[in-house]
Amino acid sequence: MNGSLQHNGVDVGSVVAVNGASSSNGILVKDETHPQTSFKHISKKDEDIVRLIGQHLRGLGLNRTAEELIAESGCSLEHPSAGKFRSHIMAGEWHKAEVDLTELRGLIEDQDGINKMRFLILEQKYLEYLEDGCVFEALHCIRDELTPLKHNTERVHKLTSYMMCSNPTDLRDQADWLGKGQKSRQILMEKLQNFLPPTVMLPPRRLQTLLNQAIELQKQKCPFHNSKCDDNEVSFLSDHFCCKESFPCQTTQILSEHCDEVWFCRFSNDGNRLATGSKDGSLIIWDVDKENFELKLKRSFDGHSYGVSYIAWSPDSTYIIACGPDDCSELWLWNVETGDQRVKMSQSPEDSYTSASFYPDGKKFVVGGTRGQFYHCDLDGNVLDQWEGVRVQCLQCQANTKLVLAADTHHRIRAYNFEDLVDYHILQEDHPIMSFTLNETGRLALLNVATQGIHLWDVKDRCLIRKFQGVTQGFYTIHSCFGGLNQDFIASGSEDHKVYIWHNKHEQPVTVLEGHTRTVNSVHWNPQVPWMLASASDDGTVRIWGPSKYVKPELCSSNPSGRSTPV
Repeated sequence: MNGSLQHNGVDVGSVVAVNGASSSNGILVKDETHPQTSFKHISKKDEDIVRLIGQHLRGLGLNRTAEELIAESGCSLEHPSAGKFRSHIMAGEWHKAEVDLTELRGLIEDQDGINKMRFLILEQKYLEYLEDGCVFEALHCIRDELTPLKHNTERVHKLTSYMMCSNPTDLRDQADWLGKGQKSRQILMEKLQNFLPPTVMLPPRRLQTLLNQAIELQKQKCPFHNSKCDDNEVSFLSDHFCCKESFPCQTTQILSEHCDEVWFCRFSNDGNRLATGSKDGSLIIWDVDKENFELKLKRSFDGHSYGVSYIAWSPDSTYIIACGPDDCSELWLWNVETGDQRVKMSQSPEDSYTSASFYPDGKKFVVGGTRGQFYHCDLDGNVLDQWEGVRVQCLQCQANTKLVLAADTHHRIRAYNFEDLVDYHILQEDHPIMSFTLNETGRLALLNVATQGIHLWDVKDRCLIRKFQGVTQGFYTIHSCFGGLNQDFIASGSEDHKVYIWHNKHEQPVTVLEGHTRTVNSVHWNPQVPWMLASASDDGTVRIWGPSKYVKPELCSSNPSGRSTPV
C-alpha cells in the first residue's frame, strides 16, 4: 500500500494499540488531522470488516497487501495459536499440529470438538503414510492413535480397509481423497475451521459467503427474478433487479384450433410438448419450439365423447391420460409418439374418472372420481387395487414416495399407500377443494378452494402457509400451478377472465395478465422454460405468454389485448 489508509476521505495515521493489543471497543487510531484529539475508536464492526478483507486478499494470493493491511490496521486475522495451527497443518507437521490443538482447547466451546478435530488430523496423517508406502507408520497410526479415540468406529474400519490398496491411485479412488499435498490439506483445514469460533479463526471464504447471501436475498426480493444468472454476471456494485420485460407478461401466440371451451392445458415434463383438452372432445398435442418460442400442432386425439377436462403426462413424456368431467365413465391412455391408443378404460357406466396421475416410475397410474372410484392400475388398464368409498375431487402422486394424495368431497386431502393399504390425514379446509397440485418436491400443495381462492399448504408440516389475494374463485374447477425459476412463482386462472401470478413469498400478485374473454380454467408453466406460460379458457383459446421480445408484430396489430396490468 502506498500512503496511509483513507477514512472518510482523510488520511489516517499509524495505528496505536494500548499495551500492543486492541481495546475492548475496537482499535485505537491516531487522527493526525486534529492534533489536539488524541485517538478515535475503530468499531468492532469495522474491525470485522478489516479481517474479512484481509482473509479475502490472502485467498487471492495478495499476501503482501494483506500483511500491510494487518500491520496498518492493527487487526489480527486470527488468534496466534490458530495461525500456528494452520501453518503446521498445511506443512503436514502433524505432531506440532496436535500440540497446537492442546493450546486451542481453552478457545473451543465444544470440548467434544477437540476429539473430532484430532480424528480428522490423524485420518489425513494415516492416508499420507499409506500413499508414501509407510505401512508400519500407518499401522501404528490406526492402532495406537485413531482407535483409542473411540470416535467413529465405522470410519476407522473403513480406513483400515485402505491398507489393501495396491497403489496410490487406487488409494485415492477408494478413499475419495485428493492425495498428499496442499489441496487435501486445505480441505482438512476447512473442516477443522468449523470447530473454531470466528473470533479465533474466520470461516473459509467468509466475505464471499456474505456477499453471496446478500445477492440471494436481493434475488428473493426481486419480484420478477425468473432467470438463471452466473455468479460472474452479478455485480456487487449495485442492487440486483430484473426488468418486467423478461417475465411472461405478454401474449406471444394464440392457439385457436379447439372449437369449444378449453378446459385443461399441461406441458410435458421435458417441456417439448403442450397438451390441451376441450369440451369439443379433442385432445391436441403441440410441439414446442423453445428457441423460437412457437408452438405447432403435432396431432389431435378425438372421440372423447364427454370432453377432456383433465390431462396427466407420464414422467418420460411418452404417454398421456385424458379424463372427462364428473359424468365421464371412460379414461383414455394414448402413446404421444406413435399416436396409438394404449388403452380405453371403462369398468362401469356408473363410474366417474375425473382425475389421474402417474407414479414416478411411469409403470402404473391412479385414477379417481366423485362417484367413489379410486383405482390403482397398470398401463394396460388392469385394476390392481382399489379404495372403496373415496369420492375423489382431484389426486396426484407424490414425488419420490409411494403415496397418492387425494382431495375428496369432505374438503380434505388424505395420503394413500396402495401397496400397504394404509391412509392418513394431511389437511382440512372449510370449503370444497376444487383442485390441487404439488410442487416438484412434493412438499408444497397449491389448492383452489371454492369461494376462498388459492391456498398454499406445507404437506410435511401440515400447516397453511399463505392465502393469495386477487383471484376470483367460485365453484368452477380452476387448475393452478407452480412454475418459473426454482418454482418460485404461482399462477392461476380466474373467473374474472384473467391470469394471476404471485411470488410464493407474497400474498399480492406481481402481475395480472389480460386477454381472455371468459373464465380461465387452467394455467401451466413450462417446466423447462421458466418464461413460458400457457392458459386455457372458456373463450375457446389457449394463450402462450412470454417476454415481450417474443411478441410477433402481427399479433400486436391484430390483438391489442394480451398484456399485463399493474397491481
